[in-house]
Amino acid sequence: MIHVVHHPDYVTEAPARSTYRWGKNGAIRDLLREEGERIAWHVPEPAPRAWLEAAHDADYVAEVIEARVPAEKARRIGFPVAPVVARRAQVVPGGTYRAAQLALRHGFAANTAGGSHHALADTGAGYCVFNDLAVAAIRLAQEGRRVLIVDVDVHQGDGTAALTAGFPDIATYSIHAAKNFPARKARSTLDVALADGIGDDDYCAALRDSLTPMIAEFDPDLILYQGGVDPYAGDRLGRLALSDGGLAQRDGIVVELALERGVPIASTVGGGYGDDVVAIAQRHVDVILRIGEAYEKAWVAPGHDHSTLEAQAPPA
Repeated sequence: MIHVVHHPDYVTEAPARSTYRWGKNGAIRDLLREEGERIAWHVPEPAPRAWLEAAHDADYVAEVIEARVPAEKARRIGFPVAPVVARRAQVVPGGTYRAAQLALRHGFAANTAGGSHHALADTGAGYCVFNDLAVAAIRLAQEGRRVLIVDVDVHQGDGTAALTAGFPDIATYSIHAAKNFPARKARSTLDVALADGIGDDDYCAALRDSLTPMIAEFDPDLILYQGGVDPYAGDRLGRLALSDGGLAQRDGIVVELALERGVPIASTVGGGYGDDVVAIAQRHVDVILRIGEAYEKAWVAPGHDHSTLEAQAPPA
């Protein structure tokens, strides 16, 4: 079975003046429901306030939770933070943490939202409110885990790099379009900045050559995978030129390197932009299914107790 984390609050009405395609998470859920009993569903709890404040400034956490984010920060995020958005922002990091816990037991698990890698300490940015990758990674590090965040979104994971800097048990890897958003990059543990228009072969060579030694040297207990599909050639906000086959090769390289060292993966959705929401959602689902299938075939369970975190009914 493929373990999938989903919460009803991931699917909400679009806030006023938003250019983000809010229907994507619902479409991902619906496509995964069509897989039937292959999917084991899990509903997360919202991230506790203390977890959010371990990554973000307490004043900003309060602004979001109380739905009073100032206009200038809302502009950086890309939409106003209404109460429904505030609830979603709290539950998504809980979902990424839940996926990580499931991955540690089962080899792989996916959150049907998340990958909000642009959110910074005192503000959101680029459609990201709270940085679920940083929140989950910091909590896992506090629990004694070594976490490698592998970010293959077309945009650099600037917020994730900034928020986790200084944590010796967290490393960040970002492979992205050099000239794309954000204009001011942060410093990841390792950044691989690519020229516009790079296609499947050059991308995958750069990924393998850079990620192979990083995984070997850092020796993580878990990979948090920001598996954005916006490196796709037709993406509205991308500058790279991967085909669907190239995205599959990309994921396959990460899985191969992880499985060679017995490292579990927890994935988040990340970016994917355009007018055809169902087509974009299908690319995200393909990421989940191909990683899940690979782990079903090759993962050797490390002997953890599987009696907790039981699967639940498919979401309504």
